[in-house]
This record gives sequence, structure tokens and C-alpha cells, in this order.
Amino acid sequence: MVDPFFRTNVAGVGVGDRVSYDAGLRAHMQRVFNYMAGGLAVTGLAAYIVAHTALAQLIYGSPLQIVVMLAPLAFLIFGMNFQNLSASSAQTRFWIFSTLMGLSLGWIFMAYTDVSVVRAFFVTSATFGAMSLWGYTTKKDLTNFGAFMMMGVLGIFIATCVNYLLSAFSSGPSPMMQWIVSVIGVVVFTGLTAYDVQNIKLTYAEGWGAEANNKSAIVGALHLYINFINAFQFLLSLMGDRR
Repeated sequence: MVDPFFRTNVAGVGVGDRVSYDAGLRAHMQRVFNYMAGGLAVTGLAAYIVAHTALAQLIYGSPLQIVVMLAPLAFLIFGMNFQNLSASSAQTRFWIFSTLMGLSLGWIFMAYTDVSVVRAFFVTSATFGAMSLWGYTTKKDLTNFGAFMMMGVLGIFIATCVNYLLSAFSSGPSPMMQWIVSVIGVVVFTGLTAYDVQNIKLTYAEGWGAEANNKSAIVGALHLYINFINAFQFLLSLMGDRR
């Protein structure tokens, strides 16, 4: 069986099979975006519940906050090895990860006004949609573009760590550095969206069967979900009004 996590050359698809292939690809992409949208809905609901119930004090008023904030990253690293999971197990873990992310993002509704959160969400959605469309329709190979964006992710991580380390010798993290990192973060994660959409498109193949393609859709949805969440947070830090 072909490994669904590597690109497939679809140039050999015959004309007679093209209609079937295109229909299958559209269904696959729709499945990817449905999973991603579902994950965002779960995350948003969990975050809203945390911020507007007693869970806010329980989580953010105690050392439990550190555990909750790190839980999504830990689960992503140690609990999301899709290669060894069935499609149903991968889907279950995707929903768990989305819930954990929501618990860790409850502070957003506490720190920013509701209008700011909604505004940042819709701006992120519009940008995400435009980049997704470009990634799906462009004939340009975005492999090098994606590699460059991944270097940007590393740069963001390093700059953020340096900024908080330097804050130990001053009154806090540099606002200017935070602003620069946020701008770069929006650019990088929206750029990665186009790359990931093209990669999802190129990794689809009818011959894999429903099980493999469903798992591939979940993997693709996870990548797009992470891009959206990061772009949203960086954009919110740029244009959000704090309470």
C-alpha cells in the first residue's frame, strides 16, 4: 500500500479517469476542511466555557494553568503518531487535541473583548480562505516556499524565547519585539496554509482506499488547524483590544 504521507505524482491519471479523480479530490478536500472547521468549533466552545465558568478560576488561578497551557503541545508530540493509528483513532485524538487547545485558550476571552476576538477570527478566516484558494489552484510548486515558511516558524520560536529571556533583565518582554514577532507570525502561518493545501491536494490518490484517505484528511486538517490557530493568535495580539 502506498504511504499516504508522501506526495503522489498524478500526471499519469488518464483522461477517462480524470472526472472521477477530480470528484474524489473535491470530496477529499471538503472532508479536510470539515474536520478543520469542526476542530475550530470544538476549540472555540471549550475556550468560551472555560472563560465564562468557574473553570477560569480553577485553571488560571492555580498552578494548573501551566499544565493546561502545555497539555496541547505534549499531546501533539506524544499522542499524535498517526502512522500507527487507524483512521477512527486518529479522528478521536484530533478531537481530544482540539479540546485541550480550547482549554488552554480560555484566557483569550478573559484578556480581549468579545468584539476583538470575533474581528480577529473573521479577518483570519478571510486570509486563510484566500491562501487556501491560492494553494489549491496555483500551478507553482510551493515546496521551497513551504521550507522557507518553516524556517520562519523556527525564527519565531527563537525570537520569542530570546525576548522572554531578556525580560528577566528588564521590566518585561519588549513590546516592539512582540509586535515584530506577531507580524511575522501572521505572514508565516498564512503562507504555510497555501503550502499545506497544495500538499494535501498532491497527497490524495483514489487507489489508497477510504481508510487511508480518511486518515490523510485528518492529518491535513490538523496542519491547517494549527496554521489557523497560530495566525489567529498573532493577529489578535496585533489588533485586539484588551479588557
